[in-house]
Amino acid sequence: MSNEILNGRYQVQRQLGRQTGRRTLLAFDLDSSQQVVVKLLYLGQDFDWQDLKLFEREAETLKALDHPAIPRYLDYFELDTANDKGFGLVQSYVEGKSLEEHLQAGRTFSEAEVKELARSLLTILSYLHQKQPPVIHRDIKPSNILLTNRSGNSIGQVYLVDFGSVQTLAAQEGGTITVVGTYGYMPPEQFGGRTTPASDLYSLGATLIYLVTGLHPTELPQQELQIQFRQSVNLTLEFADWLEWMTEPSLEQRFLGAEEALQALEKPRPRKQQISIAKQPLKQPPASRIRLIKTPETLEIILPPKGFGIRLIGLISLITPLALGFNFITAGLFSGVKEIGYLLQIVAIALLLITIVWGFCKRTRIVIDSQNLDLMHDFLGKKWQASPSLKRKNISKLQITNLRHKNFNTRSILFNSTGLATYYLGRFSDLTVAELEWLTQEVNDWLRLPAIEQE
Repeated sequence: MSNEILNGRYQVQRQLGRQTGRRTLLAFDLDSSQQVVVKLLYLGQDFDWQDLKLFEREAETLKALDHPAIPRYLDYFELDTANDKGFGLVQSYVEGKSLEEHLQAGRTFSEAEVKELARSLLTILSYLHQKQPPVIHRDIKPSNILLTNRSGNSIGQVYLVDFGSVQTLAAQEGGTITVVGTYGYMPPEQFGGRTTPASDLYSLGATLIYLVTGLHPTELPQQELQIQFRQSVNLTLEFADWLEWMTEPSLEQRFLGAEEALQALEKPRPRKQQISIAKQPLKQPPASRIRLIKTPETLEIILPPKGFGIRLIGLISLITPLALGFNFITAGLFSGVKEIGYLLQIVAIALLLITIVWGFCKRTRIVIDSQNLDLMHDFLGKKWQASPSLKRKNISKLQITNLRHKNFNTRSILFNSTGLATYYLGRFSDLTVAELEWLTQEVNDWLRLPAIEQE
């Protein structure tokens, strides 16, 4: 098809893309002496009138738009040759690589670059969504975002292209439902054929998650339709929260529009989370001996001593006879060397006292700051690490779970970080169900993570 002249004006140079019944071509406009993009829709055996509807809507939408980061509408014509019949849409050509091409070439994006990209795209979306009626792109993804003129620390000029799935709210309210978009970037409501400006925010959020993880959204795990990406990235807590906010499955919990999302990106604020295990704030049970110390920078939980478990009781049972009646027990062994017997008895008494004090005084501390979660033992002022530090950004969820250990049922709090570390608080202190539910809510509120009841 190279060098073919369309509509007596557009000389085809090469093919840019191809789908069933469609082609996208790079052409040279003989009248303006400029390169242009020509999109063709063919009236073939696979022709669908709905495709023509979307094609004409794209043309009408581009004709009404005037933004430097969106291709300009140039022409629309009927294609009628001996071999082909259909329609052509001509728009300005943007010379640049798509995000998809950059990723496939191995390019990675820093958090600062992704934020810069987000600002540019949110500005474009703000323009589209403020049109009357609002224009919803419905197919934001890496292949539809172009970068040009990269210089210094800037990612360059950002363009949003391919308005073939575009919809206006007026068309949505007055027409039939059409499901369009790309799986992995489509919000749940779009599968039902209905979209709002917030639907584009979800697609943008999923695109940015692809950039920071290098993984297609469908390759990442999901929990209750929420993309789980934290375990695959090294981001600031605020930006990770913002990405989760952008990709909330529920419209009610997502940003309402591009302006709100942009403000939250520039001035991060705590992300509200729905706590499913307790709708009303819980108070510390009256008899609880847990100490909770909260500041804006640190959360510290001090669990009371667990007391005398089976291991300590077993150890005391072994030591006590030695400590109280050593000479009687060992008379036949050390009758000629009483000093050794007395020394062992003293050691047994000391060990018995330490064991008893351990049962009464050994506490467990959980300290969470902006970077880490640390679980430590505290015995008479001496502290040591009980488990490796857990990076706070890696904590993916907080849940109450039922754990079985031998013949005992222990209801404990679980910090799950996708295999890095798991803390079962019930190992260190006997907590009631009321204490665990209250403590779960407190930690959840401070970490801003969802709490989920698991039977």
